[in-house]
Amino acid sequence: MKIIFMGTPDFAVPSLKALYESSHTITAVVTGADKERGRGQKITYTPVKEFALKNNIPVLQPEKLKDGNFINHLRSFSPDLFVVVAFRILPEEIFTIPSKGSFNLHGSLLPKYRGAAPIQWALINGERETGVTTFMLESKVDTGNIILQKKINIDDDDDFGSLHDKMSELGAKVVVETVRIIEDGNFVLKKQDDSSASLAPKITKEICEIDWNNSAEEIHNLIRGLSPYPGAYFNFKNKIIKIYKTKLLEDKDTKPGQIKQTKTSLIIECGKNSLEILELQQEGKKRMNVEEFLRGFSFIN
Repeated sequence: MKIIFMGTPDFAVPSLKALYESSHTITAVVTGADKERGRGQKITYTPVKEFALKNNIPVLQPEKLKDGNFINHLRSFSPDLFVVVAFRILPEEIFTIPSKGSFNLHGSLLPKYRGAAPIQWALINGERETGVTTFMLESKVDTGNIILQKKINIDDDDDFGSLHDKMSELGAKVVVETVRIIEDGNFVLKKQDDSSASLAPKITKEICEIDWNNSAEEIHNLIRGLSPYPGAYFNFKNKIIKIYKTKLLEDKDTKPGQIKQTKTSLIIECGKNSLEILELQQEGKKRMNVEEFLRGFSFIN
């Protein structure tokens, strides 16, 4: 089949690679805009664009998805299918172009965790399993009929970084399988149960701030869900301290925010129980393990 792939970040690359190495033809890639980064304002490409250029796949980077020239350009490829992985919300005049429709890969077991940050919220909420879903695109975001779902366990030591990578690899397999069954035409779509839906909104700075009045388990899960990026944080004497890794400790009669420090360890009391801090970062500094961090920083007056 002739496929146009739409995606931008690292999460999408394994799916693109798997399709490229399959029997199907990637006629073009649609991805986000180039960005200027660093002091020298060096131009950097999206991970999807980098893969496409290395493999001589045409790249489209529209400013506006509803631009008539862009829509006509898509039609000129006479695509059989659009595959969407971590891209923008497509208008109906685009996702209805291919003869066999358009599907999206989503990082949750829909209808659970509809929205921009499903992997993060599964961790923040302490889920023990999650998964990926492919579904046919409809006008309302993340509501289309389900094609395939695959589950994955969330391990105790998983954080956003590790779970993201596992799910992107699982997603690649599901994308290839989804394309195969669409080509065969032997599949039944499953309607989503809207009454079971939950939301996974975009991660904001406010969400990232630690409230030590919460239980140690809640804060531990928040830290896991935001590590390594963007990082859960708290303020100490007008300095932002990000925490990336913690260990749960049982602790009675805690005083939320109370800090216990030795030369090699750091424990912060929470609304219930305490957390041992294992990896952290001072604003403007590099990420360190706790022993290295405490050589140059003290929380005790």
